[in-house]
Amino acid sequence: MRIIRYIEDSRTVLAALTDDHTIYPLPFADLMDVVHEAKKNQLSVFRYIQTVISGKQGMKKELAELHLLVPIVAPEVWASGVTYEKSRDARNYETSEKIDGQETCYDRVYDAERPEIFFKSTAARTVGPNAPIYLRSDSNWQIPEPELGLVITGEGEIIGYTIGNDMSCRDIEGENPLYLPQAKIWKHSCVIGPAIRLAETVDDPYNLQIICRIYRNDQLVVEESANTRQLRRRYDELVSFLLRDNEVFDGTVLLTGTCIVPPNQFTLEDGDRIEIEVPGIGVLSNPVKSLVKQTVTK
Repeated sequence: MRIIRYIEDSRTVLAALTDDHTIYPLPFADLMDVVHEAKKNQLSVFRYIQTVISGKQGMKKELAELHLLVPIVAPEVWASGVTYEKSRDARNYETSEKIDGQETCYDRVYDAERPEIFFKSTAARTVGPNAPIYLRSDSNWQIPEPELGLVITGEGEIIGYTIGNDMSCRDIEGENPLYLPQAKIWKHSCVIGPAIRLAETVDDPYNLQIICRIYRNDQLVVEESANTRQLRRRYDELVSFLLRDNEVFDGTVLLTGTCIVPPNQFTLEDGDRIEIEVPGIGVLSNPVKSLVKQTVTK
């Protein structure tokens, strides 16, 4: 079972999407409201939603007909870095501090007990399906970073999984790792969606395929896939470090790191379109826009 949000008649609707693709609007404003009611009734979120939609008729619309929003208005989005070997190798390729035969900070954090966790986005900077992603104007080497996202409560309970796109400027971080916030955070640089798969309905979260496709002039120019079984760390391990001496809010999303990096010579361009697919969650699709051009046209 998945959770979606969409706009209908100028109002926001929360809905359950069952595995037979039937959509059931829910009488709640937000997924966390459902979580709290489920706990009051001593039921899992999945079982509670089943009781809510029992006997009701689903919508006659298809998912593709809906104007989808972010599936949850995450108060904060955090991200994990260098959790896959592919990510470590990419960071080492781009860094100006790489010296043959010597370890970099990326080598060390890959093997360290403490993972890299950084702040990625606020609700105002996060966009959902089909919304434009902006290119940072002072970077010449930008890529999407397809990731599995954990939707968690303030206590760190994983209530669901979503898709995240942790947009990244490889040249800015590569020049100096201390530039990481500038390489990661700008307007519309974080995307989540199109749905949240309830955690209890996922058989094995360490066996999820992630596929990234990038189109240019309607032609497929990049297509790569990976699997979450390649993740070096456990999800609860990443969550536990996020919670250490930190105030975490209900509905926070923690991105778990990228396992797909486009070829080193590739950079996104205005007009590209990015698709990130996780079977069982959906396809997160977004057009790419130049932030400079977007500003000029307003």
